[in-house]
Amino acid sequence: MQKLIIILVLFVTGVMTSQTNYEKSMQKAFELWRGNPVEASNLFERIAKAEPDNWLPSYYAAQINIVSSFGEKDKEKLTARLGKAQDLLNISKSISKDNPEILVMEALLNTAWVAYDGATYGMTLSPKVSALYAQAEQIAPDNPRVVLNKAEWAMGSARFFGQDTAPFCKDVDRAIELFVNFKPETAFHPKWGKNRAEQILESCNK
Repeated sequence: MQKLIIILVLFVTGVMTSQTNYEKSMQKAFELWRGNPVEASNLFERIAKAEPDNWLPSYYAAQINIVSSFGEKDKEKLTARLGKAQDLLNISKSISKDNPEILVMEALLNTAWVAYDGATYGMTLSPKVSALYAQAEQIAPDNPRVVLNKAEWAMGSARFFGQDTAPFCKDVDRAIELFVNFKPETAFHPKWGKNRAEQILESCNK
């Protein structure tokens, strides 16, 4: 009996230590993100290798590469970043299937290609982006990032075709309401997007 108790204590202590290391590493990666996104991405990747059953580190490493791709003019750099981001998202998807947060991030990855060269990539990738948002909405219709990014994509498409974007402002307004009540599963689960929603809604009201 005493041996069993010792084994249990050692097991619990090991789990707590591992959790503490994970939390410290994640916090450090988020702090690095503010000033050194490349280092932050590298750290998220190292965390992902140490936490093979956790989809979050790969997701954030992918997000950093995707966000930095918008506005990139060098196709070689863009291809490298988005290729790496797709590989990281594939890791996240293998761990957490049908995850709306990952679907939104994959939609943003494809949007980066469209933003780079709409004439070349718009025709092939636009349907894929729309399909990813539709899938995410079906899984999590009240996820604020799903509602916001789907609306922003619709706005971008409307602008491209010279159509009115106003009908989508109500969806942005709804996303803001959803952000107010949204509670992430853990401190490290995605919670980004509220500031972006407020910026878009402000432009809607002008």
